[in-house]
Amino acid sequence: MSSHDSGPAITLSARGNPVRLLLSAAPWKAVAFLGGYMLISGVLAAIALTAAGTGALLAITLAGIPVMVVASGAIRFAADAERARLRPVLAAPLHGGYRQPAKAGVFAQARTRWQDPATWRDLAYLIGLWLPLLALDLTVLIVWVTLLGLVAAPVWYQFPEQDLAFGSTAHGIQLGYFPNGPHGPGGYGFYITTLPQAFLAAGCALIVFLLFNYVLVATARAHAVIARNLLRPPADPLADAKTVLAGPSPLGPLQPH
Repeated sequence: MSSHDSGPAITLSARGNPVRLLLSAAPWKAVAFLGGYMLISGVLAAIALTAAGTGALLAITLAGIPVMVVASGAIRFAADAERARLRPVLAAPLHGGYRQPAKAGVFAQARTRWQDPATWRDLAYLIGLWLPLLALDLTVLIVWVTLLGLVAAPVWYQFPEQDLAFGSTAHGIQLGYFPNGPHGPGGYGFYITTLPQAFLAAGCALIVFLLFNYVLVATARAHAVIARNLLRPPADPLADAKTVLAGPSPLGPLQPH
C-alpha cells in the first residue's frame, strides 16, 4: 500500500441491471451494514462521548492520568467495533495504526494516546458524524423497507384497519391521508382496498424497488468510504521514498576498480 492508497477496497458494487443487482449479495450486505449501524452506533457514540468527556474533565489532575489512558482505550474499543463491522464490505481487514509510546509509564501512555491523530479521527467518526450518518442510513432503510412491503401488498393489504364514524371500519393500505376512510371527504392519495389495486401498487413498487437498490448500495458504499478513511491507519508521507530506497538502484551496483 502506497501513501496514496486510502485503505482496503469497498466490495459493494451496484453494477449490472436491476434484477441482477437484486439477486447479488450487494443490496443485502448494504442492508446488514446500514441496519447494524442503526443498532449499535448509539452505544458506540455514548461510549466514546463518555470516555472523551471523562478524560477531558480529569486531564488537569495527576490522578486523572490513568483515567485518560482507560478513556482512550474505551474509544479504541468503540472504533475497533466499527472496524470489525466494516469487515464484510471491505476487501481486507481494517486496522487502527495507533502510535506506540516511546517510553514506559502511564504518563507516556496518556500523552501518546491523546496526541495521536488516530484517536481524534476515531472521535470524529464515532461522535461527530453519528447523527448525520444515522439520519442518512435510517431514511434510506425506511424507504427500502416500505417499497419491499408494498411489493408484497397483495398478501397483507386487507389486514390494516381504520376506525370510522358510527362504529364502521375500513380495511386497506393508506398511501396518503384519508381521515374519513377510502371514500370519505378530505382524503388524498391512493387507498388500497381491493386485490387488483394491491397488484397495481405491487407492480409499481417493484419497479421503484429495483431501481432504489442502486441508492441503497450507493449509500452503504459512501458510509463505508467515510468510515474507512477515518478509521484506517494514517498514510506514511515517506512511504514512496522508502519504497524507492528499498528497491534496486537504477544505476545498478557499484563495482570496485
